[in-house]
Amino acid sequence: MSNQADKLKNLMNQNSIRASKQTHFVAITSGKGGVGKSTISANLGNVLAHNGYKVGLFDADIGLANLDVILNVRLEKNLLQVLKGECSLEDILIEVKPNLWLIPGESGDEILKYNDKNIYERFLNQASVLDNLDFLIIDTGAGIGGNTAHFLEMADEIIIVTVPDPAAITDAYATIKMTSKSKENLLLLLNSVKNENEALKVFENLKKVADSNIKNPLNLEFLGFLSTSKDISTSIKKRTLFSDENSSASDEFKAVASKLLYRLEQRELDDMPSKSVVGFFKKVVERF
Repeated sequence: MSNQADKLKNLMNQNSIRASKQTHFVAITSGKGGVGKSTISANLGNVLAHNGYKVGLFDADIGLANLDVILNVRLEKNLLQVLKGECSLEDILIEVKPNLWLIPGESGDEILKYNDKNIYERFLNQASVLDNLDFLIIDTGAGIGGNTAHFLEMADEIIIVTVPDPAAITDAYATIKMTSKSKENLLLLLNSVKNENEALKVFENLKKVADSNIKNPLNLEFLGFLSTSKDISTSIKKRTLFSDENSSASDEFKAVASKLLYRLEQRELDDMPSKSVVGFFKKVVERF
């Protein structure tokens, strides 16, 4: 099980992402809730942080934020208090572990009242505190409504999470179709599958339908899979991160992280335009 961990470590040592001074923005989304999107967001942040990257986890599931529960951290304040002017962005940052910080969202609907450009300017003025991050992982809301589309449009990479359930696959297709209007390159991650064969079969069928019916330019790629595992379900119940364990689930997930890093490494070599956290959020706010 250490094979993937060794590959990941070697990739980390030789790539140029850490050497660059820009932040990489990875949005993780899904067509519907309950497919493991937030669990995957938390564990991706954990794997990257464990390997020396500075990672921010932004809980952008407005109104349904729950990364604090998954990470088993206690919140004193969250994004709502920042928007209301009761505290600064730096005040709400939670260091989950070395190199990993949580930017907590709001689990109630009060935050929806603060969807205003002037209020978000307060957030922008403080966002420079995050500019030393290597990665900002954005755990978006499920579906494509509300503000989710704005975050997806501005992300460097978009990971769509689904499970091999007909309803979930249908919703994933709807997300792919809508997102393809602004993004050509999309990644699919299959969760809770029997094995890799099932994951590839679902992906190939979904890609075939997408290629046949979506008129926008689209490059849908298979990022990886997570098999149904007691290790994952146990970690969720215990509020721990399965990627910390020496297990097949952890090994599968490190393969996902390695593939993502390789993609970003190639984009780095292709002189991907530099982005800062302030610049990222400024462009998001401009779309409100």
